[in-house]
Amino acid sequence: MTETPFVPRERLFKQQQYFQSIHRHTYLKGRYDKITSVAIPLALAVSTGFLILRGCYDMALGIGKKA
Repeated sequence: MTETPFVPRERLFKQQQYFQSIHRHTYLKGRYDKITSVAIPLALAVSTGFLILRGCYDMALGIGKKA
């Protein structure tokens, strides 16, 4: 007993040919791949850098000490 496929075979072949013909990196071939592989890591790096710099500034000036 075989299951019915999610996508028709012809459509799958067309999608494979399309993605194989694109001359970009594999992880940037999809429609929204630039968001997940470029924008999100860049936003995390920027926010992390900001927090580190703010912490260094606060330590240098003694801001936020408990005692």
